[in-house]
Amino acid sequence: MVTINGVKIDAAGQTVSQYLETTDYDIKKIAIERNGDILPKAQYSETTLMDDDSIEIVSFVGGG
Repeated sequence: MVTINGVKIDAAGQTVSQYLETTDYDIKKIAIERNGDILPKAQYSETTLMDDDSIEIVSFVGGG
């Protein structure tokens, strides 16, 4: 189980890109932290989610 934004999800074994394909996140407007470290977008397709990973996904919202 992977904790994503505080929720346990059965996503272990998927890459970050594969997981994001199952969501409504706009990849251009998010940042991901994995186990306390920012994950560069270039690594989404090569980073495999592991049991006990802690993922935070933050969406950027424009406005003014």
